[in-house]
Amino acid sequence: MTGFDSIDAVQSQLEGEGYVCGRDLATVVFLSLKLGRPLFLEGEAGVGKTEIAKAISAALGRRLIRLQCYEGLDASSAVYEWNFPAQMVAIRTAEAAGDASRSALQTELFSDEYLIERPLLQAMRPDPAGAPVLLIDELDRTDEPFEAFLLEALSDFQVTIPELGTIKAPEPPIVILTSNRTREVHDALKRRCLYHWVDYPGFERELEILHARAPEAAETLSREVVAFVQRLRTEDLFKNPGVAETIDWAKCLLALDVINLSPEVIADTVGAILKYQDDIQKLQGSEAKRLLEEAQAALEPA
Repeated sequence: MTGFDSIDAVQSQLEGEGYVCGRDLATVVFLSLKLGRPLFLEGEAGVGKTEIAKAISAALGRRLIRLQCYEGLDASSAVYEWNFPAQMVAIRTAEAAGDASRSALQTELFSDEYLIERPLLQAMRPDPAGAPVLLIDELDRTDEPFEAFLLEALSDFQVTIPELGTIKAPEPPIVILTSNRTREVHDALKRRCLYHWVDYPGFERELEILHARAPEAAETLSREVVAFVQRLRTEDLFKNPGVAETIDWAKCLLALDVINLSPEVIADTVGAILKYQDDIQKLQGSEAKRLLEEAQAALEPA
């Protein structure tokens, strides 16, 4: 077991790293670490899936290794590659030195000296601080062949390099996979993991998160920011703003010395919360004023 000895400890230690999570998420994190199972986090972009891996790494004092997924990612790019320029230099040097050096080079050319370790191989290596946190981010961007490879790698926590053989992790890494659900990830991979859907937080939870990540923001402004973003998420937008955008927007407003929201301020800073022009156009004219009034009205009973 790692440094989290209870669900309450998960919540308190992650909160100490600026990550506020509910008991449901804390429970699945605790179980993932307790049982040594990968944790699969799915949800909209910007709800804090990547940040939880960073917070766990910081709270436990473990190294964070991130594999950023993308279309076309293959096993070799995720595990290792050979340093071909250095190998070519070694070959030229051996040729110039004669047969004896060339003979020795045959065994040295494909050794650790010329191996470039990528995230999956790095995660299999021993670490004095303990097993690292392996973040496999945005898995839904890859394709099914890579999923199949990952399924095998995560079942035995080992990878094979033809020239060197099989490398097995002395201690399995803490594995966190994330998906924005742009496509469905295969059930076989999900079954290897504990699963949790990370949703947009409610008002009080998001306000708590904003207090943790932007503590210098005044209470009145923080409440207005959260209320407006929560109201904005009920609109028919191409991409709803995530918690990350809430935090970014609050920091932008602080940089401008804004005390209270106004339609003019929203129009000037809308690029911090909305990233698509079609969505931004929906806030033109009186629309921002209407949404702000509705958000402020929702705050009145509080």
